Amino acid sequence: MPAFKTLDDLSNIAGKHVLVRVDLNVPVSDGKVTDATRIERVAPTILELAKKGAKVILLAHFGRPKGEPVADMSLSLIVPAVNTVLGQKIFFASDCIGPESEQAIAKMANGDILLLENTRFHKGEEKNDQAFTEALAKNGDIFVNDAFSAAHRAHSSTEGLAHHLPAYAGRTMQEELEALEKGLGNPARPVVAIVGGAKVSTKIDLLQNLVKKVDALVIGGGMANTFLAAQGIDVGKSLCEHDLAETAREIIKEAEAANCAIVLPVDGVVAREFKAGAANEVVAIEAIPADAMVLDVGPRSVETVNAWISKASTLVWNGPLGAFEIEPFDRATVSAARHAAAETKAGKLTSVAGGGDTVSALNHAGVADDFSYVSTAGGAFLEWMEGKELPGVSVLSKTA
Repeated sequence: MPAFKTLDDLSNIAGKHVLVRVDLNVPVSDGKVTDATRIERVAPTILELAKKGAKVILLAHFGRPKGEPVADMSLSLIVPAVNTVLGQKIFFASDCIGPESEQAIAKMANGDILLLENTRFHKGEEKNDQAFTEALAKNGDIFVNDAFSAAHRAHSSTEGLAHHLPAYAGRTMQEELEALEKGLGNPARPVVAIVGGAKVSTKIDLLQNLVKKVDALVIGGGMANTFLAAQGIDVGKSLCEHDLAETAREIIKEAEAANCAIVLPVDGVVAREFKAGAANEVVAIEAIPADAMVLDVGPRSVETVNAWISKASTLVWNGPLGAFEIEPFDRATVSAARHAAAETKAGKLTSVAGGGDTVSALNHAGVADDFSYVSTAGGAFLEWMEGKELPGVSVLSKTA
């Protein structure tokens, strides 16, 4: 496990001002939060600190206001949902620095929770500007980062503050880092990765990193078509990036050199139109009709994927195997997800999954709670899988 301080290293914090970076970038429709998952994830850290008598001051961004106050990106919209999740009233300040925040902080009693306005209402936040970071740091005695999902950004509230205040990982950050260490840092072998989704172009770095770290790489979704076409297979009208054929061949060569098995579909579910309940058939991958498109991997391919999952001690998953949003093209993803969940529940597998579509797919299969860890962090999870250093994480290690 990487060396970083956690809440277990914090003592005698009653009366201390604790700045907690959280992810409250939740979906809102008609002024109401439609999915409170991210609030639920950070609740344990907030409540633990409040229970110990700290004055808990929450820092967060919401949307992309580009350094200017934007009314419909105000965190005041999130307050009712945060109240509900935490089960107690929180206070709100209309700015994250300056007189508004100072006055609100001065009124706090031990155990109070205060949410400061969107940090991205200031241009200095995304620039990691020294003066803005110092203004933020004036609000607190201690910094706790519990926003892994923003850890790939070197912003004032994610990275800068750790240079000015004693820095600790919150419970969600700690859980995420421990899960990721088990996934790719120091995993139990064999390690199998499932990577799906539409395009190879968005995941070149990811694939190149994974082939050096895993024992088998299962490629599904539209990405698989690019790899199949690169090997001379006619994929008909399927989604395919023909211009990345050479890249696909290079990744296959790198996998061979690293002794990593590349697992591609041997059959596919094809249809002439992309809609729910469209007429479809299963064909061998070499027999895709010229006027059809592959929308899911076929049953023989699913058997192979599930066999690899059974062999694995560790599974890392990013991206669906097919167009899971539309029935019946969800079958492969659902089958593999349920098999991975069963192996995990049986104690045979450590399963770590992440990325927006992946979370939706696992929820669709009804197994998100049965995986060892499901990350709600999109970009940060992907960059970690790509082997990149995350500024918001490395700064915690360096201050440990």
